[in-house]
Amino acid sequence: MAFRADEAARVGFEDASRYLISREICADPNEAARSREKLAEIVDELGPVVDEYPSWHPLVSNHEPSRRLWARRPSNRCGYDGLDHNVYLANGFITCPYREPEKVIDAVNRLPRHHAALIRAEQLDVQFYQPNAHPVLVRCDWGIDLENGMIPLSVAMPLFLEKEVPTWRSSEVAEPWETMRPYILGSPYGRRSSLFVGQETGQAMKKVWEALVSSGMFGPIYQ
Repeated sequence: MAFRADEAARVGFEDASRYLISREICADPNEAARSREKLAEIVDELGPVVDEYPSWHPLVSNHEPSRRLWARRPSNRCGYDGLDHNVYLANGFITCPYREPEKVIDAVNRLPRHHAALIRAEQLDVQFYQPNAHPVLVRCDWGIDLENGMIPLSVAMPLFLEKEVPTWRSSEVAEPWETMRPYILGSPYGRRSSLFVGQETGQAMKKVWEALVSSGMFGPIYQ
C-alpha cells in the first residue's frame, strides 16, 4: 500500500487521543475537553504523532558520543529518566509518569547540547493518560523554519551522515536501503518519505546511502 502522510498523521492522532484521553479522564467532560484542546495544540506545534524516530534525530541521538546506539525511541538508554506512557511527535514527545515528573525535566536539562536543535522539557497543566499522572512535554526546537513541517535536506543529510558514516570502522556487512529505511526515514514511512522528511529529501538520502553501500566501505551487502 502506498504511503500517505495525511492518512498516517490522522490515524496517529486518533490513536494518541484514545491513549492519552482515557475513559477516566472522559468521566469529567470539562477536563476531557481541555485535554483534547491541549493535544491538538501540541500536535499543531510539534508535528504529527509518529511511531519511531530516525536514528539520527536529536531526540534519540543526543547521548554520550562514546555510546554507540541506534535508538529509535527515547529511553534511559539515550539519556532520559522517568519516562512512562509515551506518545511521540515529529518534533517532541509527551510522557506521563505517575510520580516525580521533575526526573524527566532534570534528565533533559542534563543532555549534552546538540548543535542542530534545542531540547527542553516542561510539566503540563492538563490531564493525560490518567487523572493522577503528571504529563511532561519534551520539545525539539530546530531553530529554523521547517519545510511544510518536514526536516530539510540541509539538516537531515549531515545528521544522517554523522550517524552512519563512522560505522565503517567496525562494520562487516552493509545493509540495503530496504532494511535501513526505518532508521533513516523514521516510522511510519514510505519508499522514500515519512512524517519527518519529504520525497525529495528521502530520495537524496537513499541515493547517498546506496552510494556508500556500493563503495564497499561497510563490507559486502548483507544477504
